[in-house]
Amino acid sequence: MPGSGFRGDPRQLWRAFRWSMNGLRAGWRHEASFRLEAMLTVVLLPVGLWVGHGALEKIALVAPVILVLSVELLNSAIEAVVDKVSPEFHELAGRAKDMGSAAVFLLLVLVVLSWGLILGPRWF
Repeated sequence: MPGSGFRGDPRQLWRAFRWSMNGLRAGWRHEASFRLEAMLTVVLLPVGLWVGHGALEKIALVAPVILVLSVELLNSAIEAVVDKVSPEFHELAGRAKDMGSAAVFLLLVLVVLSWGLILGPRWF
């Protein structure tokens, strides 16, 4: 049940920040895909900021990479909830997990397309 206090209370903001950091730590600790994509982000983020010409190109190179991490965490959350609720196989549970995985895949395709369309013409 939501609290009735002031939503902009600095203590509440600090708690929200800590919960977010807990989520990032859990993703790093328990999800190999998240670790791999985080390492890729550590490389691609500064490269995208360096090679992008202007703010729009920089955003078009960096944003999809960060979105991959976000959706990977959501996918992992879906998988954790599905496994908690129903550890045995169920068609709908499998579908939910597959759809989460597909969302990550589509964002990875977006990363490749963004980088290819922006940097491809410069290099080829």
